[in-house]
Amino acid sequence: MPPIAPRSGDAIFASTERVNAELFTLTYGAVVRQLLTDLEEVDEVNKQLDQMGYNIGIRLIDEFLAKSNVSRCVDFKETAEVIAKVGLKMFLGVTASVTNWDAEGTTCSLVLEDNPLVDFVELPDTCQGLYYCNILSGVIRGSLEMVSMKTEVTWIRDMLRGDDAFELQVKLLKQVPEVYPYKDDE
Repeated sequence: MPPIAPRSGDAIFASTERVNAELFTLTYGAVVRQLLTDLEEVDEVNKQLDQMGYNIGIRLIDEFLAKSNVSRCVDFKETAEVIAKVGLKMFLGVTASVTNWDAEGTTCSLVLEDNPLVDFVELPDTCQGLYYCNILSGVIRGSLEMVSMKTEVTWIRDMLRGDDAFELQVKLLKQVPEVYPYKDDE
C-alpha cells in the first residue's frame, strides 16, 4: 500500500466541519472583553490570552497531526512553512507567508494575509497595549512544544495598532530531544 500523501491546508479546511465565522469572532471578542473586565491590566490580559492559546495548542497539535497526514519536518524552516500553509489554513481558514529568516535559520516571521479574529474590532485608547490576537502566539508556542520545539512567539506588527499587517515572530530557542520511557530492546 503506497504511503498516504500529506493533505494541503485547503483540502483539510474544505473537509472540516466549521462554526459560523461571525459567531467565532464575536465569541472571541466577548472572551477578550471579559478578561479586560476581570483582570483590568492590559499586560495581564496579554499573558492570559497567551496562556489560553498555549493550552489550546498543546491539544490542537494532535488533531492537526491526525488530519493533515504531515510527516515529521526535517528542520525549523519546513515546520514554519507547514504552520503557515497547512496549520493556519486548517484551523482559521487563512494562510501566511514565511519571511525574515535570520542567518541561523532559527527565527522567522509569519505574516498573516487575513485575520478572522479581528473582524468588527476597534481597540479603544485604554487598550493600546493589548495584543488582541495573542491567543495565536500561544497556540503556535504550545503546538511546537508538543513536537519538541521550545519557541518564543511575539507580535511584531498588528493592524489593530496601526501597522500595515499582522506579523508574528517565531524564534526557535531549542530543539528538545525526545525521551522515551522505555527501551525497545528489553
